[in-house]
Amino acid sequence: MEKLTYKGWPNCFRLFNETIELIVTTDVGPRIVHLGFINGENLFYLVPGQLGRTGSREWTIYGGHRLWHAPEAMPRSYAPDNDRVEYTMTGDGICMVQPMEPDTGIVKEMDISLSPHKNEVKVTHRLTNRNCWDVELSVWPISMLAPGGVAIIPQEPYGEGNDYLLPGRSLALWHYTRMNDPRWVWGDKYILAKQNSLYPSEQKIGVTNKQGWTAYYLHGQVLIKRFAFHADALYPDYNCNNETYINRDYLEIETLSPLTRLAPGQTVVHTEHWLLERATMDENEASLDENILPLVDAFRINE
Repeated sequence: MEKLTYKGWPNCFRLFNETIELIVTTDVGPRIVHLGFINGENLFYLVPGQLGRTGSREWTIYGGHRLWHAPEAMPRSYAPDNDRVEYTMTGDGICMVQPMEPDTGIVKEMDISLSPHKNEVKVTHRLTNRNCWDVELSVWPISMLAPGGVAIIPQEPYGEGNDYLLPGRSLALWHYTRMNDPRWVWGDKYILAKQNSLYPSEQKIGVTNKQGWTAYYLHGQVLIKRFAFHADALYPDYNCNNETYINRDYLEIETLSPLTRLAPGQTVVHTEHWLLERATMDENEASLDENILPLVDAFRINE
């Protein structure tokens, strides 16, 4: 780990091993602002006009990987995170804690650890209720990804017998979503979401992702995210635990924890496990089966 200035933010920390690196800033956030292979491109998208900015009283998107709480609402979800965060060095990473949001009474915390010998990152997200009353919410991590890539969302396998009679998953469509938009590919095994800057409109879907993974492929590299699915829980947005958003500048991969009623002083936790690997693929299911799925199957987590 080393301290450095990055993109105008003076108080950043670079976590790295022999293969990959990530950079967090403590000037705003908590935020992860860089992820990639050493000396490689940043898989995260950063908003050009907001680099190095701090202290605004209005919510600023910045880019990178951030932590929200769902369901989305204005202004609750858009509490500014424009000030410095407290941080503690851990054995293999850093833990960042935001001051309590004055309008929501919620404290956000992000604990990032990098494996010393593998291309793996563990990001633990925590929300704590500092109100004097219960709050119902979901932990909602959001990664803004660099343009030109393809998100991969696994479909549920086809059922037989009694399973064939019941629905297998939920698909939520936002008011601005067009299912015939060419950026969507509705396959038998996978849904693909393509970021293409030629298309200015916004698109978003949410799914019940029982497979517990999603991925983003860009320029010969793939970021795989694994996360838990709790079959007996209720999730936001028509029971979605995985959402994908596209606009002309970037693509977002979002995961969600179950909706939780937090009593005063209680904390809810949601963890993402990231794997960054080199890969090649075409936008067809045979190529995904051959080149991406083995990486997913080998990347197992124990939660």
